[in-house]
Amino acid sequence: MARGFESKSVADQQEESQRERPEREGGESRDTARLAKKRTLELARADVLKKLETVTAAAHKEMLKRALAAVEKDLAAL
Repeated sequence: MARGFESKSVADQQEESQRERPEREGGESRDTARLAKKRTLELARADVLKKLETVTAAAHKEMLKRALAAVEKDLAAL
């Protein structure tokens, strides 16, 4: 019997969590998503810059420069 009661409690908590979620999804989720995207782009930029320091092939270097420009453009758009 204790298991059934415990399961009901968990189900109630999950249901309550689902009801509260739309209220919290206003600006916070957009800000969180924007920050996550910005962090991802910053990490990508750092990665490309690091690779540019060590690349020797001209074609590879050109590709990395284009990738860097694209990442910086995306960052500026945020």
